[in-house]
Amino acid sequence: MTEPQLTATALNVSADDAAGKPTLVLGPSLGTGAAALWGPIVPYLGDDFRLVAWDLPGHGAGVPSSAEFSMAELASAVVSLVRGLESEGRVDPALPAFYAGVSVGGAAGLQLGLDYPGLFSGLAIICSAAKIGTPEGWTDRAELVAKAGTPTMVAGSAERWFAPGFIEKNPVVTTELLHTLQDADRFSYAHACRALAGFDLRGELGRITDPVLAIAGAHDAVCPPADAEAVAAGVARGRSAVVPSAAHLAPAEDPEATARLLLEFFTGTDGA
Repeated sequence: MTEPQLTATALNVSADDAAGKPTLVLGPSLGTGAAALWGPIVPYLGDDFRLVAWDLPGHGAGVPSSAEFSMAELASAVVSLVRGLESEGRVDPALPAFYAGVSVGGAAGLQLGLDYPGLFSGLAIICSAAKIGTPEGWTDRAELVAKAGTPTMVAGSAERWFAPGFIEKNPVVTTELLHTLQDADRFSYAHACRALAGFDLRGELGRITDPVLAIAGAHDAVCPPADAEAVAAGVARGRSAVVPSAAHLAPAEDPEATARLLLEFFTGTDGA
């Protein structure tokens, strides 16, 4: 295994016009791209944060991974990404930095809280859990996608990702997200599945001392609200919230409600 290379996308600002804004690092859900997942929320958060989203290897603008990686190595790659942005002047280390991640991006957020306490002033864990699915399920999915490609995941993901009626009302958003999945590198997708197969922080949550907000979508069958409640109860300083209209991709499904929760949390955490 090895630390993967991550690709960052500045969603709202350049280094020149972001002076004075804290950084919010945004993590993806498996199969999605940074722009497609987080783009809808930019109008609601862009005035308050320098928004930097990262893509999984082989997804969106991400460079495909050449080897398997663990969730700890993925979290380490996020740290390397942030340090690189600081050295390039794209992130101001003198200002607070926050993190919000969806699904596998949320799992990476919990791993960041465990392995790098204090790096972020607050962690938002969205539509995620301390353990997602089963090792057997992720291993089977990895093997299938590595052989047959990510198009095999499109129909099932459309059912899991969105709340009832969302696809019909929001064809542009859903099409962009599903196209990202279809175009994702199959081996990189499989590597991410194997990282999730080995991820289980249920017994480690009490060691996470950063402020944590766990957000669930009310219609999420993958990571239901009970998972968010368990995360909030397990960490040292946690709270949970529900987006009533969302399933598994809350920032894209209801960006206004999700942004409101993030703003309330990040502006109330230590160091904000």
